[in-house]
Formats: sequence, C-alpha cells, structure tokens
Amino acid sequence: MLQQAERTLQEVLDAFDFGGQVAGVLRYGQGHINDTFCVYVQQADGDAKRSILQRINTDTFRDPAGLMENIVGVTEYLRRVIQEKGGDPERETLTVIRTKKGEAFFTDSTGGAWRAYHFVKDTVCLQQVQTPEQFYQSAWTFGNFQCLLADYPAHTLHETIPQFHDTRDRYKKFEKAVEANVCGRAAEVQAEICFVREHQADCAVLMDLLESGKLPLRVTHNDTKLNNVLLDKKTGCGLCVIDLDTVMPGLSLNDFGDSIRFGANHSAEDEPDLSLVNFDLELFEIYTKGFLGAAGDALTAREKEMLPWGAKLMTLECGMRFLTDYLEGDHYFKTHRPGQNLDRCRTQFKLVRDMEAHWSEMAAIVQKYS
Repeated sequence: MLQQAERTLQEVLDAFDFGGQVAGVLRYGQGHINDTFCVYVQQADGDAKRSILQRINTDTFRDPAGLMENIVGVTEYLRRVIQEKGGDPERETLTVIRTKKGEAFFTDSTGGAWRAYHFVKDTVCLQQVQTPEQFYQSAWTFGNFQCLLADYPAHTLHETIPQFHDTRDRYKKFEKAVEANVCGRAAEVQAEICFVREHQADCAVLMDLLESGKLPLRVTHNDTKLNNVLLDKKTGCGLCVIDLDTVMPGLSLNDFGDSIRFGANHSAEDEPDLSLVNFDLELFEIYTKGFLGAAGDALTAREKEMLPWGAKLMTLECGMRFLTDYLEGDHYFKTHRPGQNLDRCRTQFKLVRDMEAHWSEMAAIVQKYS
C-alpha cells in the first residue's frame, strides 16, 4: 500500500512543472479536507524553492474540474486587479502552477485529482486569534477580497457545494431529520427543536432579498476563518486569502457572518458550559471596522445594513446543521465524544440569543463604519 502511494506521488510530481528537479516532499499544514504537501526544488544559488501540492478531496468536492475553473478564474482576475492597483500579485493572491500539459490540475492513474500553487513566502497562518489586531487583519483581508472581486461575474462560478448557505433549504433538511428521528433523539432535544422553529421565518430573510434583487450576488469565500488568511511575517498585516475550494456565488453577508460566528466569542465551539459562551460586541466592532474599511463602496447600502443579519443567520444555520447531524446520527461532522454535536448546536443558539439581545448595538456599530 505504501509503495503504491509513493508511486502515485511520483507520478504526480512528474506531471507538474515545479521549475527544476524535485529535491524533497513533506506533509504540510493542518487542513482536514485535502492532503497537502510542500515540494522543495533546489536552486542554483543553493536556496530551495517551495511549492504547495494538494490532493483534492473528491468525496467533498465532486467536480474538481469546476472547482479549479473557479479558482483559476478568480485568481487570474485578482492578479490583474492587484497589479493595476500597484500591489504584488505573487504575494497577495494564490498562483496556480499548471501541469506540463498546461492544465490546471492533474488526474493520476488511480483517479485522484491534484493541483499545485506557488508558496507565498514570509507569511504566517494562525489557527486561533491571539490578539484583537489579528482579528482586525482577518476582517480587512476578507473585506479586501470582496472589494477586489466586486466586478467579477459571480454568476459564472460553479457551486462547488450546491445550496451551501441556502438557509431555507437547511431548515427543510432539519425538519426532515426531526420527522424521521432515525436515532430516537428528538424527544431529548425539544427545546432546541422549538428554538429553530421559532426562527423559521428568519431563515428566508436573506435568500428572499437575493431573489428579489435587493441584495447582489457576489463572489464569496464561504470559509472565512482566520486560518484561511496569510499574514505578513514582518508586519502582521493581512496579505492573502487562501483555501479557495469553496469560492462560489453567494452573499457577502455570509462571509461576514461566518467570521463573526467563529471569531466574536472566546469559547470553544463545543463548550458544554453555556455560561462561558458569550457574543463579544467589542470583537464584533473590531471585525466590522476592518471588513467595511477594506470593502468600502464595493458593498451596497443594503448589504451594509443587513450585516447583523449575516452574523445571526450564519450562526443559526450552523447550529441547525449541528442539530440536524445529531438527529441523524452524527454522520457529517466528525465527533470525538457522545453529544458533541448537541453541545456545538447549543453554543450556536446561545450566540444567536446574545446577538438578538444586542441587536440595536450591532446595527449602530455597522452604521458607524458604513
């Protein structure tokens, strides 16, 4: 088995043009979806040139051709815009390395799909926010991502995960899980089920505005966590958005909201003690300031006004997904202990309640930086 894996890796290395003879390959990063490697090529000056090589998880992303078409289209557009603005496209966006046949990805003899990127030097990737400034830099980088791609034709992108943030569809799946009750767990989570049902009308708010043309379709990242931003090693400033597998058409509010859901509190996502789970209004303000400061006039007045809804609905949706998975037997989200998905669900619903309690303050903060 090991020999087959080594043969496959060699086949892949031979398929790409890394700019010289490959001197070594090592596992790289802390990602959970794709298999990632760092490829080293020895240079004439004795230094080693690095590249990133990834095996795309086709169980999660079933259309690698469409996925790579998205990534190539977006990154090549970003390169042009960054260059026009006097920036450095080699450091401020990802660069896809083509195969020797000029293709954006390579399919090996076992059916595996592989792609490669230039390594962005002198950067750091953080797994957790350590200072408010880092949260601000994350916000600025994702806001800038929206600004740079404001004129990109989002409708031309493939949906790499169909209906990923269609909260109305997530609600339908939740109700089906309650009705089926395949694990007999519904009776013990009646309070959580009632909470979701009380918020059914909320699930349609943003999708209805999109369909009525009151919110624009945007290029969205859909996984706006700190660890998907590269920070400059020397300055600490946000530099480059990475992990573009989930780039697809969507709402800017979803990208903003998912960052708030993940970052504007100090508890673990599966914290059992809900007294420790609290929405942090100061962190919300820090992120809002950075995001709107970079996105600027790229967002419409209605988008800015609805940012609190993005935060609330992304948090509600995520909690609903955790609850749905719990009802269905924990088959989607990885769990390491019994009841973990239920704890995850409860933390999200606690954050939703906190946001609702601070709704007017959230709106005032958005207005302050709009």
